[in-house]
Amino acid sequence: MSHALILLAHGSSDARWRAPFEALESDLQARLETPAVVAYMELSEPSLETRVAECHAQGHRRIDILPLFFAAGRHLRQDVPAQLDALRTQYPDATLTLLDPVGQHPAFVEALAGIVTARAGA
Repeated sequence: MSHALILLAHGSSDARWRAPFEALESDLQARLETPAVVAYMELSEPSLETRVAECHAQGHRRIDILPLFFAAGRHLRQDVPAQLDALRTQYPDATLTLLDPVGQHPAFVEALAGIVTARAGA
């Protein structure tokens, strides 16, 4: 089964706010074998719905959604699961999995420790 990754950010109408996410998307696409694209929950395009539609049209039937959030608040406990329920109805042949937010991953803590250590040594 073909696999894709959607990096889910909150969203902003400010293009400057979106720029680091677009750079992250580009950097990850160059480093990963799995296609990785950014989607926004609100205030920006492409939306989660747009990205799922694109991934599905490209033949991806396993789509993981990685929230670029520190923690799971209301959006990740209620809003995104409701969006995914609707998308699962629309794409019954696809497996859509909401992963834990990056802030809860042990590798994220290690990355932050590395940043702090590097900064302290500068």
